[in-house]
Amino acid sequence: MTETVHYAAPGRINLIGEHTDYNQGFALPIALPERTEVTYRPDGGDAVVVRSADEAGEVTIPLDTARGAVRGWAAYVAGVVWALRDAGHSVPGGEMSISSGVEMGSGLASSAALECAALGALATAAGLSIGRVEQARLAQRAENEYVGAPTGLMDQLASLCGEPRHALLIDFLDDGVRPVPFDPAAAGVVLLLINSMAPHQHAGGEYAARRTACERAAADLGVTSLRDVQDRGEDALRGIADPVDARRARHVLTENRRVADVVAALGAGDYASVGRIFTASHASMRDDFEITTPHIDLIADTAVRAGALGARMTGGGFGGCVIALVAHERWTEVADAVRRAVAAAGHHAPSIALTEAGAGAGPSEMPNRA
Repeated sequence: MTETVHYAAPGRINLIGEHTDYNQGFALPIALPERTEVTYRPDGGDAVVVRSADEAGEVTIPLDTARGAVRGWAAYVAGVVWALRDAGHSVPGGEMSISSGVEMGSGLASSAALECAALGALATAAGLSIGRVEQARLAQRAENEYVGAPTGLMDQLASLCGEPRHALLIDFLDDGVRPVPFDPAAAGVVLLLINSMAPHQHAGGEYAARRTACERAAADLGVTSLRDVQDRGEDALRGIADPVDARRARHVLTENRRVADVVAALGAGDYASVGRIFTASHASMRDDFEITTPHIDLIADTAVRAGALGARMTGGGFGGCVIALVAHERWTEVADAVRRAVAAAGHHAPSIALTEAGAGAGPSEMPNRA
């Protein structure tokens, strides 16, 4: 029997490119330093027994689990078991322990981190060799078809393919991934991660509604996805019948262009321009895609007024986190201004930290303490 496996996968921040993945567009995420760690002990049984340091009790997942049979946090592990077996891979039974440094509900892809860590541990225990993109697709199937959350592929690709001091330019037309240097510290700039402490939840109707609106817009234009009209720009919007669907499509088309502009600015080391594009992206998410909240808007707007180069919500929306690019010497000033504004509005105090691009999923050097 294979010996105990230790495997870890990070959460992610999306620098720019929100709700573009399921529209076959572009995104530019980074992997976070924070990781979900999994320890797996194969025992030759017919189930995976899973425990989490953050949850009481244990959940038994039969190896022949059917879609939707397991609910709650363990469904993400069950979904990976199901996706692997459905793809024809063997999965050894055993005991899995989980501990996570990726905060749940914050919009930092905690579910993808869990999926990718569990998948890596199970594949290693089974002696499987599965490419990174295929791993991402299996993890996405777990989330889409087993859990029932209609997410795109960005979170899994970012978690699996991340590199220190690099962002990942993802082209969802072919799931290609290209590292792009992202080292703001070298330019005297920091990346602030501001957790609003308002839970980010997209497994329900709002995320699905945005995806459906994009699909209707593409159907009105006679194409399979909005990517097919990217070169036509905003002129294409005139062919969309519903004005709300047209606004949703405008966000996608302009957001794809903003991704390209950020990549160009990073290539020139121009973080001031990157910041301005961040702020424009937030306005598009607020006005065209309507996925921000007044609480999130307050944080982003306050950061910019206090001197940030730019700020935007990151993640699927309706809560979660804001990122801001700030000159190193001003970041504490910006952070204090955000704390004061949030307190004055009566919200819970945000969590504010400096962050950077980290490594992708892989074997863990430290045993899981769960």
